[in-house]
Amino acid sequence: MKKVIGWVLTGFLALLFVFVGGMKLIGVQGAVKEFDMIGFGQWFRFVTGALEVMGAVGLLIPQARFWAALQISAIMLGATAINVWVLHVPGLARVTAVLMGLALLLAWLRRPEDQSV
Repeated sequence: MKKVIGWVLTGFLALLFVFVGGMKLIGVQGAVKEFDMIGFGQWFRFVTGALEVMGAVGLLIPQARFWAALQISAIMLGATAINVWVLHVPGLARVTAVLMGLALLLAWLRRPEDQSV
């Protein structure tokens, strides 16, 4: 059951973050406006999109899956904070918090085995 949940989460998160990160990279109008409202500049949209796509690709590589899931959860932590305190959209903050939780669950399911024992 653990493997099935891991594969379902992997596929879901990989597809989602390739799509969402890709939209940021190609400059979909909604993403451009959202990052204008954040106030860091459009370079931040490109960095965020690239990190999301790299994380999604990393999820598909078994040796990188744990670290990629942690990367995605860190991005979602930042997105949740920005949605709450900068953009003031609690509904979207809930979505990013759930995605962070799913990425953390995947990281836990795919955590490296302790070799020190």
